Amino acid sequence: MADAVDDDTTLLRSHGLRVTSPRVAVLDVLRRHPHADADTVLRLVRGQVPSVSVQGVYDVLGALTGAGLLRRIEPAGHPARYERRVGDNHHHIVCRGCGALDDVDCAVGHSPCLVPSSTSGFTVDTAEVTFWGLCPACAAAAADD
Repeated sequence: MADAVDDDTTLLRSHGLRVTSPRVAVLDVLRRHPHADADTVLRLVRGQVPSVSVQGVYDVLGALTGAGLLRRIEPAGHPARYERRVGDNHHHIVCRGCGALDDVDCAVGHSPCLVPSSTSGFTVDTAEVTFWGLCPACAAAAADD
């Protein structure tokens, strides 16, 4: 754990951010719970920093996302989720039953992994794909019905 805290301290400083206990706690929570939503992050961070406010956690999530240390994922109909896996070209798969979310590596490997038929003059640097389906547990439950 001490090595992870040291790594996170170095990471924050290398991105020009002050090292604070809420920032280190958010990074730690998202290391252990990738794809957590803000309410889950808040609950788990309060286990480490009991005095942290709701707004404080939202501010940390915003600052870390803005600095490129976190990625915000917004599957349709679900709360935003956060992950530390940034800087690569991956997508996500979401269970329609329980909302479970997991990473899916891009088949092409370089960014963007999809090329639109028209860019309307935009410079495209990222393509986000969300796959939808049923996780194994929900699929098994559906088969039992």
